[in-house]
Order: sequence, then structure tokens, then C-alpha cells
Amino acid sequence: MIKVLVVDDHDVVRSGLTALLTAELGIEVVGQAADGPAAFAEAERLGPDVVLLDIDLPGVDGITVAAGLVERLPACRVLMLTALDRPGHLRRALAAGAAGYLLKSTTPARTADAIRRIAAGGRVIDPRMHGEERAGSGPLTDKEAEALRLAAGGAHSREIAADLFLSVGTVRNRLSSAVGKLHARTLVDAVRIAKDQGWV
Repeated sequence: MIKVLVVDDHDVVRSGLTALLTAELGIEVVGQAADGPAAFAEAERLGPDVVLLDIDLPGVDGITVAAGLVERLPACRVLMLTALDRPGHLRRALAAGAAGYLLKSTTPARTADAIRRIAAGGRVIDPRMHGEERAGSGPLTDKEAEALRLAAGGAHSREIAADLFLSVGTVRNRLSSAVGKLHARTLVDAVRIAKDQGWV
């Protein structure tokens, strides 16, 4: 049996996925979680083979959760199941160690097949996203994206500087550069653009 942990912040989605997967031969849903901290706790407690993980979670986003799961539980495989169809999200998920990326509009049969393939060591990318993982990664450097990601979480320049062990001036330069590259009017606008494109 392939043991699966379902992580999504919507009760109806978690319940629906659990019901659909329970009907599949060889797959057992061993647990559910609604956010990142619960996902870590349940994964460590249950030792699933595959974690079916949404990106858009409250607090800690699913890509950050995926990276943590891969680091803490190397035997556990992560399959992102999301409504977000931006190339930036796909590339970040794969870079974080996710073994698969499916859109929520996929069929139950395709979801179950993806779980089986990933549990067997394979990699699955939704057919509608093929080729996108090799597309351009957007105008931001990794350092600019990192600073913008922290700003998106509500951190001020001084807090970002402390987190990244940088001077406040360096952080302001990176954020200013990001605003310019995205042709944004303000930092808030730059965060919105970068999030929409999946770059942060």
C-alpha cells in the first residue's frame, strides 16, 4: 500500500481527495493536514510515502513545506496539487525537491496514477505545464527574489537585513532593483506582480 498524507487548507478539498483516493487500489490515505506546521507534524508521525500538497497554504506556503519535508524525511516524496499554473511556481516547486506538479483541474484517475508513479521513484508534471520548467525564470535574481519574498511576508528592510545578514542599504538596493525590473510603481505592486507570476 502507498501511504498518502493530504495537505490542503480547504476542508472540502481534503475530504474529497481522501474519498477519491481511498477508492483507489493500493493507495491508503493515512492522514490530513490543513497547514505547514500540521503537515510537518503529521508527516513525521505517520511516515507517508507520498505527501499530496497544495501550494497556497496559510502562513508557510506549500513550496517551503515541500523543501522542509524533503530535508526532514528524505524517503517521503512530494506531489504538488495546485490551482497555480504559473511556470514560476512549477520551477520553484521542483527546485524545492517536489517530485511532481499537478493542476487541481486534473482527473482523479490521473492524480492516483501520479501518486503511484512518484511512489515508484518517478517524476510527474501536468501535461499542461510541460516545457514550462525550462522556460525563463523571470527578471529577478535569486537574491532579489529572496528579499522580495521576505518583504511579501511583511518584513521591513531592517528585519530582512537581519535575516539575511546584510546591511539595510544592500536590502534596499535589492528591493529597489526588483521594483525597477518589474516596472512596478511601489514595493507592494512589485510583490503583487512577482506573486502573480510565481517568481516569489
